[in-house]
Amino acid sequence: MPLPGVCRAVLNERRKSGDPGSPANPDTFLEQSFRELHRECLSRRARFVDDAFPPDTRSIGPGLLQPERLADVVWLRPRQIVPDPYFILNGMSRFDIIQGELGNCWFLAAIGALTFQKSTREQIIPTEQSFQVDYAGIFHFRFWRFGKWVDVVIDDLLPTIDGHLIFVQSKTPNEFWAALMEKAYAKVCGSYADMNAGNISEALMDFTGRAHITYQLQPPPPELWDLMYRAAESGSLMGCGTPPGRGNAVQPNGIVEGHAYTVTGVAEIMSSGNPVKLVRLLNPWGHGEWRGDWSDKSPKWRTVSPEDRMSFLSIDDNGEFWMSVDDFCQNYATVDICGLWPGFFYGSSKCHWMSCDGRWVAGTTAGGCINHTESFWTNPQFRITLVGTGAQVADNSHTVFVSLMQKPDKRHRHLCSYHYIGFSIFMVCQYLSFWTQGKFPAPFFSRKNLVAHTQNYLNSREVTEFFRLSQGEYIIVPSTFKPGESASFLLTVFSKFEICPTSGVHLCTPYFMFCLLLGKFEEVDAEQLQRLLNENIVQGALRGFSLDSCRSIVALMDLSVTGHLNADEFRRLWLRVVAYRDIFYRNDSSKDGLLSLSELRSAVMAAGIQVSDGFLSIMALRYGDPTGRLSLESFITLILRMECMSSKLVLVCLNLGMHLPGLLQWMHLTMYS
Repeated sequence: MPLPGVCRAVLNERRKSGDPGSPANPDTFLEQSFRELHRECLSRRARFVDDAFPPDTRSIGPGLLQPERLADVVWLRPRQIVPDPYFILNGMSRFDIIQGELGNCWFLAAIGALTFQKSTREQIIPTEQSFQVDYAGIFHFRFWRFGKWVDVVIDDLLPTIDGHLIFVQSKTPNEFWAALMEKAYAKVCGSYADMNAGNISEALMDFTGRAHITYQLQPPPPELWDLMYRAAESGSLMGCGTPPGRGNAVQPNGIVEGHAYTVTGVAEIMSSGNPVKLVRLLNPWGHGEWRGDWSDKSPKWRTVSPEDRMSFLSIDDNGEFWMSVDDFCQNYATVDICGLWPGFFYGSSKCHWMSCDGRWVAGTTAGGCINHTESFWTNPQFRITLVGTGAQVADNSHTVFVSLMQKPDKRHRHLCSYHYIGFSIFMVCQYLSFWTQGKFPAPFFSRKNLVAHTQNYLNSREVTEFFRLSQGEYIIVPSTFKPGESASFLLTVFSKFEICPTSGVHLCTPYFMFCLLLGKFEEVDAEQLQRLLNENIVQGALRGFSLDSCRSIVALMDLSVTGHLNADEFRRLWLRVVAYRDIFYRNDSSKDGLLSLSELRSAVMAAGIQVSDGFLSIMALRYGDPTGRLSLESFITLILRMECMSSKLVLVCLNLGMHLPGLLQWMHLTMYS
């Protein structure tokens, strides 16, 4: 039951392994179940033929082959091509594949990176498939597609001319995993022709579903090699691309223009007593290598120790080679890094992340960029809190990585059109932190609250940015550049801070107890609230909540003025009560169940409220016992009333365009009287 107009958040770190669309339970692509189809084929002793991706010219697609060659295409099963086919023979290697007559080097370069990661590889390529056991002419592969994993079923009829595969093939003629995987991805894209030309980042994302970033190499970032080294250490997938040129022309130095390569290694070695940083690359053609310094036959290798030469140098013409990081930056345009776990962005193995789905709808939630002041606020608003601990708090800021991906509007990849998209991030000031009226209104989105935004709006599948943000609460607003443009999107945030969606009842387990009560009572009154609070909030022998306090709390939170709390009102209350309870216990240093004046000062500040010492003393007298100390019940009631009164004043000021010089005076008059 999300707040109106606020994106539904999903905590991926806590996602159950059996959820639909998860790696362990992928969705069926085009509603085709591999198990059911496989079982049916075995029972009928039939070979599967995929009507959803038929073995004819529709699956090859337009414009890929010349008409005379297209007429020569014959679809054959591997057993018709070789007498002893294998799905995987002697394991999988980056050297297995050779690119065919399809310009999908971006896809094959990503496969080269995939071969290094066994667990991810087996997630995509189920290894129980075989031509020897329970063969029925049906295979399946799994890809991540815009927030969910899908299981893609294919038959094993492959396009050939004169008995030879025309697209990707293995260097071992009777191994077929690569050709079948290419067919499965072609089915996802719409056809083989839809795979013609692309960015390696797209395939890397579809293989992992994790954080991705592209670095421009003209000029390169100063920490490039260190970042690539950390990425390699963390098991991330990496690829790169050369600047566009004359098709796939080969330069005199051996580098192919407009071509994707796999980054297969980074290393630092000693050359004549000096350290040299190297990058190892793989051409998906399976041949054709760099001819400059540190290439296979370069005299530079004579300057290293025999042990390093033995470890690093290979003189096979297999498409793989070393080059210095300086030569790498001079000859390549971009490098893409896709992390199996995005900790490499921070030089750490720990990272928090979360995603949300959303949609821009023309006329309602497609407000355009911040330049359109009257409609910008109508965009989806994603509200999060960054919570730091220990050294993070001392540092008070950390890198946050945000990804915005728009979903395709067409089945066929080459027909997809992308809007110019970007996002803006706004700081939620402490006096607005308890805003619960749905979306923040237009006056909030002024330039003074804007803390970060994308440098440029891009008409691409994904835009990503790094930011440094302190702990606190933020609103992320994804948008198209122009108002009125409809599309679905996936927003993902990565941070070393813990990320909490401010809205989203799934974070608060006791809420589900409330759902059980709803089935019996439909709404919660003061007596039922008293029971919930005393059973779930009060610890040990502390005094519980009185019925009078619960009546006061209901009155504060009862926005619908019914004398009861509905589901939405209770959720807003419960999130606060849990947070204030934790603050109370953390600041009760004497552990006597009461807050002294000094402890109260710390607790109020931890709740994000700034008050003067005089005002604090008045509150202690008003809500404390005869000695001025506050119980848990009194503290929570006090803070709830303070935030309620301040939010009402803020709402008035926002609507009137006023400032807040008299906030403390207002609270004094409304709370102590």
